[in-house]
This record gives sequence, structure tokens and C-alpha cells, in this order.
Amino acid sequence: MYWELVFAVAGFGLAGFGVGRAGGRVPARAQPPAAVPGRWCAAGTAVLWSAVGWRWCAGGWPGWWLPVPLVVTALAVPLALADLLHRRLPDVLTLPAYPLAGAALGVAAAAGPGGGLLVRAAPAAVLFAGAHVLVHAAAPAALGAGDVKLSGSLGVVLGATGWQALVVVACLAAAITLGLAVAVALLRVRRWRGAVPHGPGLLAATCLVAVFPGAGLGVGMGS
Repeated sequence: MYWELVFAVAGFGLAGFGVGRAGGRVPARAQPPAAVPGRWCAAGTAVLWSAVGWRWCAGGWPGWWLPVPLVVTALAVPLALADLLHRRLPDVLTLPAYPLAGAALGVAAAAGPGGGLLVRAAPAAVLFAGAHVLVHAAAPAALGAGDVKLSGSLGVVLGATGWQALVVVACLAAAITLGLAVAVALLRVRRWRGAVPHGPGLLAATCLVAVFPGAGLGVGMGS
């Protein structure tokens, strides 16, 4: 059992490396380009897919949930890198995130609990995106249009895990962004003078919930 787990995690990591390598090329196609280091993207995705593989093999959640964290983590790394390096969440990734997240949830619903999963996800996406629209309208310098476009696809995933996840991720993302702002101020990073990117916090928090959708978040998943 131990070696089966080791080989499975290694296999997920290797697959993640390839997916990350391919995904790292996508931001360069944006207008204007938002190129990210391919090695960083490949390594980051490999680590996250290894974590997903470990959770799956260890029975951390029902097997039908597997497509969702795989898609979320594959999108998260190139998007976070693009936002950190270019202060942008390019449309070439944020817009395809909607059909990709929807397809992953569709597969999960068909293999597991059925349409109820999608029924929970759809209104949550609207609510999460709507909240970000309001914040963007009130403080566009603090929350960009890219964050708004991203929030809807993330809301789909969060809604599938439970309504509580929306609050958890919103608070955790804000805490991560605040921590980044403090680090920037202490290190005097000139790249982000005025405001730090919020996308990495949103993505990190959503990855955490997707990979660890614990009972405390009100997952409500049947096996």
C-alpha cells in the first residue's frame, strides 16, 4: 500500500509537470503578452497535482471529486504567476476557466451525486462574482477586472463544496493579500506600489478548499 501511494503520487506529479509546462505557455499568447517562467509553472503544478494525487489515493474525498481539484490547480499556477509578475489575470486563462470548471463539475456530478452538485454550484458562482463586481465598482484599484472575471469560475467550484466555502475563501484570500502587502512594504518592492495583486490569494484559497474540502466547510458530498 505504501509503495502504491508513492508511485501514484509520483505519477500525478509527473503528469502535473507536463500540464504545467503546457499551461505556462498560454499567458504568452495574451494581448499584451504576460509570459511566465515555464519551469516555475511546471514545478508548481507538479507539487499541487502530487498533493491532489495523495488526497485521492488516501481517500480524502470521494473519487468522483478528482477532476475538480486537478482543473483548479492546473489553472491556478499560471494565473498566479501572471498576476504576480505582470499584475494581470489574462483573458486567455480566466475565460476558458469557466468551461473547464463546468466540465470538471459535470464529470464529477455524473460520476457521483448527480445534478444536485451543479444546482449548488451555479447560484454560488453568481453570488461570488456579484460580490466581486460590487467591490471592483467601489474600489477598482484594490480589485481589478481580472479578479472579477476569475471569481465566477472559482465560485462554481466553491459552491459545489458548500456555501460556507464562499466566506472561507473570501476571508482567507483577503488575509493572504494583506500578508503580501505587508511583505511588500517591509521589503520595499517597487513592482506593486499602490496595490498588490489579489488573484494569487483567491487562487491559493480556492486550491486549498478544492484539495481539502473538509466536513467543516459543509461539503455535503455523498460517496
